[in-house]
Amino acid sequence: MSTKLQQRLSATSLALLAVAFVAAVMLSNQLFSGWKLDLTEDRLYTLSDGTKRILGKIEEPINLYFYYSDQATAGIPSLRSYAERVREMLEEFEDEAGGMIRLSVIDPLPFSEDEDRAAQFGLQSVQLSATPDPVYMGLAGTDSVDNEAIIPFFQPDKEEFLEYDIAKLVTSLAQPERIVIGLVSGLELSGGFDMETQRMRQPWVVYDQASQLFDIRDLGTSFDEVDEDVSLLWIVQPRDLSTETQYAIDQFILRGGKALIMVDPMADVDPASGPGMPQGMPPIGQGSNLPTLFEAWGIGFSEGQVVADAQLALPITTGMSRRPVRHYGYLGVGAERMSEDDIVTADLSVVNLATAGSFALAEGSAATLEPLLTSSEFAAQIAASRFSFLPDPAQLQDGFSPSGENYVLVARLSGMLKSAFPGGRPAAGIDTAEPNEDGQAAESAAGDSPSHLAESTEPANVILVGDVDMLDDRLWVQVQSFFGQQIANAFASNGALVVNALENLSGSSDLIGVRSRASFSRPFTTVDQLRIDAEARFRETEQRLQDELNETESRLRELQSSREDGDLLLSTEQQTEIERFIDQRAGIRRELRAVQRNLDRDIERLGTMLKVINIGLVPLLLTVFVLVAVWRRNRGSAA
Repeated sequence: MSTKLQQRLSATSLALLAVAFVAAVMLSNQLFSGWKLDLTEDRLYTLSDGTKRILGKIEEPINLYFYYSDQATAGIPSLRSYAERVREMLEEFEDEAGGMIRLSVIDPLPFSEDEDRAAQFGLQSVQLSATPDPVYMGLAGTDSVDNEAIIPFFQPDKEEFLEYDIAKLVTSLAQPERIVIGLVSGLELSGGFDMETQRMRQPWVVYDQASQLFDIRDLGTSFDEVDEDVSLLWIVQPRDLSTETQYAIDQFILRGGKALIMVDPMADVDPASGPGMPQGMPPIGQGSNLPTLFEAWGIGFSEGQVVADAQLALPITTGMSRRPVRHYGYLGVGAERMSEDDIVTADLSVVNLATAGSFALAEGSAATLEPLLTSSEFAAQIAASRFSFLPDPAQLQDGFSPSGENYVLVARLSGMLKSAFPGGRPAAGIDTAEPNEDGQAAESAAGDSPSHLAESTEPANVILVGDVDMLDDRLWVQVQSFFGQQIANAFASNGALVVNALENLSGSSDLIGVRSRASFSRPFTTVDQLRIDAEARFRETEQRLQDELNETESRLRELQSSREDGDLLLSTEQQTEIERFIDQRAGIRRELRAVQRNLDRDIERLGTMLKVINIGLVPLLLTVFVLVAVWRRNRGSAA
């Protein structure tokens, strides 16, 4: 075969190979369209089962508009990376919905109709120093009847809840009717007429915020049945509830109803009054509990016992002293004492509690109690009576001995529950569910109700809060008047905790199942560990310096007290001691600086090693691999 013919065949083969390659690519795009493989560690690009069920229940098309300032963020790579993450998540929603979600990605350029439309939706623009134009990164959604829902701005620090926030928006459009919440409370959260001031009281801020999101229906404290359209119960300070009312609550929860229950061993917002109160004395807060229901559900509440915490105690100012005093019964629970895995508490900063109680599972209970807020290990339970007529909170510190136990202040109760009324609906006028001689709870004269449930039909979902005072405006929000409007500025997350709980419980079980997702960012865990180790060494050295400083000062005081001549000048021994301390302090400070330099050196050494691997070792290995492959091919051709 001639050389020219070989060249033609080679050229023809290459051309045919190129055509076959293009055809294979086009064919694969058609055959494997929609195929995806999520190899990320935490399956970041895979929707949860709860989200998939929500999308599968959409009956009418939903339009989603992702307004993202693509051009304005050209010089902000971190924000662009997160925007790409949001867009990919929205595309996952669109693909999973099977045509029931239509996604549009819009760049709202300045002074454009798109920007005007974004503003009409209520999306938030952010002015960043890196760009002169405002930045939009929000989501607007509409349904077939023009109902709207928005996420004003996707905050990167809330990335763990990205899927939950989008799923919640989709749920609000798929089910536009407002959720009905049944309020069972011994307090007037909605306001009312104040007999002392002869004026109408404003609603509590937390009630006002909740009423903007839900249809809150006041059921009172005496009823024998819960309306069918009530999705969940909000039970606050349940005192002296009749057996009929407790039975209605019991059956509501056993039938799958959700509930937020707030009890308190001593609620200052619910003062006791009446002929039994001493003349001239301030009212005492009343406790609340649901012992009949709690006992049947397998949980216990510290009735009459308040959780005091030396570490979380808040400073307060009393009339006895102008200086702040740390009150062991007033707790500021920070994020480190909150559950990071539950959507209700994972994004909160601090929750302020006052004379709160704690929950615990009873022995042998089949339920599950997931702690959401806990005390520190420097806590103990104190009788609620000690907080009555307490002129000086510092008295609580006398004889205080921490138990070392982390008390559960807020918790989520789940699992299969048993009825507190195993014998059925109690007869009218019976105040308790005490068993009769046959070991069964008393029944009505008409016999057992045919719809009575002895145990739950599905796993319960109840959030328990051991404090009612946390709802009081004074503990978490400042209300100011601004041009005739009441502006609430929250300094704690009390209101957010309650609204989050109501919002979480009012969603379908599918939405409740959408938990926080793993963070998209990948931290330098090795570097972080190096920093933690170095900080631990630094703190240890710093503590040693402080101990030696205290020891030297103590020694100086002993030398000064032993002087007899009354001379104000330092003695030779004192001067020598001071000089020794100065030299020692300088040496320890050098050691502290060395610890910090060693930290930087360790990090730099790690960075250098990674650069050597990425820049030198990997190309070297690839080069060796190519040379070996060429050598083997040439050797085979020669043979």
